[in-house]
Amino acid sequence: MTTHLPRILLALLAVAALVGAAVLGTQVVLAQTDGPATIGATYDDGELPDGATAFDSYAGITNLEPGLLAAVRAAATDAEASGIEVIINSGWRSSELQERLMEQAVAERGSLEEASRWVATPEGSSHVTGDAVDIGGYDAAAWFQTNGARYDLCQTFENEAWHFELRPGASVHGCPAMYRDARDDPRNTAA
Repeated sequence: MTTHLPRILLALLAVAALVGAAVLGTQVVLAQTDGPATIGATYDDGELPDGATAFDSYAGITNLEPGLLAAVRAAATDAEASGIEVIINSGWRSSELQERLMEQAVAERGSLEEASRWVATPEGSSHVTGDAVDIGGYDAAAWFQTNGARYDLCQTFENEAWHFELRPGASVHGCPAMYRDARDDPRNTAA
């Protein structure tokens, strides 16, 4: 006779963890497949679940600078009318989440110098100020690269095809030159 006790206990533990998170008033991110989940991050920190869109009400979306959010929503609407699904992998982030991302990048890449090619300090991050959005999916990022300037949305870094910021006037004059990577961005104090 096979016992189902281990599966039942595992299910009860999972339910207890979810109930505990709800009681504490925060949603703990359990998994993320579009990138490494940040340990201890919550949706209140700006972490987003898989499949988040520009129209969701997570803090990572709603805390974006209003002009950026409006432009991303307009672009996403038009992209989706063309059959392109637009996912938001990251938007606004708390300083604490940005610091954890920097620490994680240093641990993975071996040095602050190498990590700062990909992750800005909290003081220099355009995500912390709500001025940047990371577009998920190759097709959506490619659509934004081709069409983003019409909405004043520009790719900021050559090495980050997914990272877009609002650049007023880009719809008339085109996007400014990109930084090679985050180390070249004068806002990034780790550079």
